[in-house]
Amino acid sequence: MSPLRKTSLVAGVLYLLTFVSIPTLFLYISVHDPRYILGPGPDTAVIFGGILEVIVALAGVGTAVALYPVLKRQNEGAALGLVGSRVLEGAGILAGVACLLAIVSLRQIGAGSGALVASQTLAILYDRIFHLPQGLMPAVDDLLLGYLLYKSRLVPRVLPWIAFIGAPLLLISWLGVLLNLWGQRFTVTPLAALPVALFEFSL
Repeated sequence: MSPLRKTSLVAGVLYLLTFVSIPTLFLYISVHDPRYILGPGPDTAVIFGGILEVIVALAGVGTAVALYPVLKRQNEGAALGLVGSRVLEGAGILAGVACLLAIVSLRQIGAGSGALVASQTLAILYDRIFHLPQGLMPAVDDLLLGYLLYKSRLVPRVLPWIAFIGAPLLLISWLGVLLNLWGQRFTVTPLAALPVALFEFSL
């Protein structure tokens, strides 16, 4: 297997791993309940969701690192920018996971009603942090990657164009949520993320 083929295979597998956190949309429902910290039951779903998000954070950084030797031939600065933006994205994901696991820890030690405000604050903080690594940074990532792939001609020309269309849509969606024009779970938000998801999944 040629070095280029190995690079593409590793990057492809890592890109697929960045989709494993999709189930967290359902796994985190309970932890967003204001009274979650007071209720009985296992914390397995939240912990499992946290593990999936850690995998996504590491895989995201891995995609940029794996592609760097190829992409730097097109523009080293942009390739380094992609690595940096992926690192920032991963750091944001890990910060969000830390917030949710802190709620789990408060529940496990029996913090009780005295920790209700703290747990709700952590849940809100997770939602706010979520917008950066899942809204802003993927748009930056895909603009850089789309540009580099467009120059390299290593993929069909239609793929970078999906990134060029999808990234601005995701940015508009992110700004809308940030400015409270629509909610995080409003129909516009997931629809705006579809082109970016299609671009990354296609890679």
